[in-house]
Amino acid sequence: MRTVSRGLISNALRFSFSIPNILQLPISSVRTRSFGIRPTKLKMGKNREEVENDNVIKSHPRVNKLQQLMHSESSGGWEKCWEEGLTPWDIGQPAPIIVHLHQSGALPKGRALVPGCGTGYDVVAMASPERYVVGLEISDIAIKKAEELSSSLPNAKFVSFLKADFFTWCPTELFDLIFDYTFFCAIEPEMRAAWAQKIKDFLKPDGELITLMFPISDHVGGPPYKVSVSDYEEVLHPMGFQAISIVDNKLAIGPRKGREKLGRWKRSVRHSLL
Repeated sequence: MRTVSRGLISNALRFSFSIPNILQLPISSVRTRSFGIRPTKLKMGKNREEVENDNVIKSHPRVNKLQQLMHSESSGGWEKCWEEGLTPWDIGQPAPIIVHLHQSGALPKGRALVPGCGTGYDVVAMASPERYVVGLEISDIAIKKAEELSSSLPNAKFVSFLKADFFTWCPTELFDLIFDYTFFCAIEPEMRAAWAQKIKDFLKPDGELITLMFPISDHVGGPPYKVSVSDYEEVLHPMGFQAISIVDNKLAIGPRKGREKLGRWKRSVRHSLL
């Protein structure tokens, strides 16, 4: 979810591996955990863990306050969230699955884009001499935090942060990789087709889209809005994208376990030539 504006979103909301020391933050030090959990009665066909995870979005007071603020602000809602520290999507560290993919050499090289990058943890974690990563955000506060985070790191010269609206931005170069996490779920559902069109416009014909799908849930309202595999397929298939793989994210943190899937997408040869 990271950062969105009211109809147009900006840049909107583990196998065994080791996070580099420069990035490693113990879960106990994370300022805003990834949504709280409150127990409830079991629903038909669901075990206790599934029910509790469904209630992560429904009952967390910070998420409720975030939604109230977003629906009351006609513009600048996401900047206001950053001002008030209402950033429950920010886990205070890179997504462990991205660290794992990077360290195992499973990410495409070249130019990468992270829309709605927030404080830039994933941007920094992916950056390397073989991969230049651009973080896109609409919030001045988030951009400042991201620049402060990356400025003293060894791979700082392989990242840049831009303040821009994902839906109106026109990059000068296309990308080999786009990573979406808590951005798709932050935009209003009617904007998802426009999101897919921009993904197609920004990627090279042989580029790859990686979606960390969250929250896979049955809650009502948002942000974050619930997502499903079919929600992604509905907007990506018309753009020529097909899933290379869709798997459960075994490295999801805390209450996000069981509510995330990792999708990897590429355009078919026929569509990539259009």
